Amino acid sequence: MTITQPDLSVFETVESEVRSYCRGWPTIFDRAQGSYMYDEDGHTYLDFFAGAGTLNYGHNNPVLKRALLDYLERDGVVHGLDMSTTAKRAFLETFRDVILKPRGMDHKVMFPGPTGTNAVEAALKLARKVKGRESIVSFTNAFHGMSLGSLAVTGNAFKRAGAGIPLVHGTPMPFDDYLNGATDDFVWFERLLEDQGSGLNKPAAVIVETVQGEGGINVARAEWLRALQDLCRRHDMLLIVDDIQMGCGRTGAFFSFEEAGIEPDIITVSKSIGGYGLPLALTLFKPELDVWEPGEHNGTFRGNNPAFVTATAAIETYWTDGQMEKQTLARGEQIESVMRAIAEEHGKDVVADYRGRGLVWGMEFHDKDRAGAVCKRAFELGLLLEDCGAQSEVVKLLPPLTITPEDLDEGLRVLARAVRETA
Repeated sequence: MTITQPDLSVFETVESEVRSYCRGWPTIFDRAQGSYMYDEDGHTYLDFFAGAGTLNYGHNNPVLKRALLDYLERDGVVHGLDMSTTAKRAFLETFRDVILKPRGMDHKVMFPGPTGTNAVEAALKLARKVKGRESIVSFTNAFHGMSLGSLAVTGNAFKRAGAGIPLVHGTPMPFDDYLNGATDDFVWFERLLEDQGSGLNKPAAVIVETVQGEGGINVARAEWLRALQDLCRRHDMLLIVDDIQMGCGRTGAFFSFEEAGIEPDIITVSKSIGGYGLPLALTLFKPELDVWEPGEHNGTFRGNNPAFVTATAAIETYWTDGQMEKQTLARGEQIESVMRAIAEEHGKDVVADYRGRGLVWGMEFHDKDRAGAVCKRAFELGLLLEDCGAQSEVVKLLPPLTITPEDLDEGLRVLARAVRETA
């Protein structure tokens, strides 16, 4: 692909230096549909980024777009704070009947604000309020958001440093296999909890991702998650599962923790819950934890009615018959087979590991700069990828769940070529 240099001057002179994704993809995008994005010069890019997991149903999904346009054309309420509206009612009824009830869940639904970090902040605040304790345990390489409470339970040193103040009341513990099997699961954690001289303030809650996305596609085993739940129950700690990037079907089931058979006390959901890329976040919690006073936690944009509309349409379209889960798992097998072939082609001296679940996968390289080079070459070849991990050493694959087998295969061929051409 020949790419002419676009005029990026207004972005470079007016927009803040904090911009990031655009630096790796130096073009000006104009349109998007399904699994593809198009720049203003007409170049086509296959999207294995999907809005960082926000676009599980692809760009401008026609079913969701129709529902949204119909709602707007009839002058449906757009901004509603937490007022009762027909759009919110439809979403709550659909979410209850299609997602919660079939899974035996009676969690209350809270709309904390429009982004994932809003959902995490609400979860942490609620856990502390319920238990009357300040400390929260998180895990190595965790990522939970960029606001101060979320940063306090995030592992990445670069992101934490941006806070500018001490990040307190959070304690990290080793994630699954962090110590390469040298120590049994939770031995250190439980010893600290039981030892009156450990210096660990008794935690209100533990927050965990079943698959660490930004942390490098680190996949927790089902038995590890079950052991974590057991530990929380024995020591009177709430279990919070951050399902912001891995929920809404990314790993197969609607919630990423379903495979493990655990029942989190609190769940945070965002990104693809809105279906169309519109901001929406949920904090779900068991009914006995609903101790909020009216207005005790709020936000101007917690009632994003257009997102209620597209979220409802997405659930009704993709989650009533079980086919989406089966399709995602099948596509995951397609990715795994190609990942295996790439690893075998280049050997263990080049590819340190590949791992994932459903339609989230990562390939880790021994050369920490290799992942960035692969992503750069993939962009030149018309494929959007990002890197992740503590040292950006992992190439992350996050295609839409609605991607066709043919488009997935094409993107995987480009990935294999990009790895080969960055040797």
